[in-house]
Amino acid sequence: MVESKGAGTALEDVRIDVRIRLSALWASVMFCYLYADYFGLYVPGALQRMLEGQMTPLGPTTQGVLLGTSVMMVIPSVMVFLSVALRPDLNRLLNLVFGVVYTVIILITMWDWVFYVFYGIIEVVLTGLVVWYSWTWPRRKQDER
Repeated sequence: MVESKGAGTALEDVRIDVRIRLSALWASVMFCYLYADYFGLYVPGALQRMLEGQMTPLGPTTQGVLLGTSVMMVIPSVMVFLSVALRPDLNRLLNLVFGVVYTVIILITMWDWVFYVFYGIIEVVLTGLVVWYSWTWPRRKQDER
């Protein structure tokens, strides 16, 4: 039989490595991107514009436009892995740069339907946290080499 602890017992708080936090933030950003884009298919006229070969707001759907948007979307996707795999100095730099870049992209593109603004606010908070955790990445003490 397992003993039940009282309601006043404090829960264990485990320190989560900054790499795991960054990876989780990028995964969350990607889920928000996917859901916002999925719900965007329900915007009146969206599917018709797709069938007509238009990619709002980029104009005609071309190989170049699709490649460009693919590059834009693959970076946050790959950052989920790179945030746990790269050495700390490069990891910090890429998270700072891409965190700022994607915050700006979101701020530029979120102003349309209310649900896009809702997702945009969440995405800005998440990418802002990427920048914050990268900026405040704990330093190693000199004697810990």
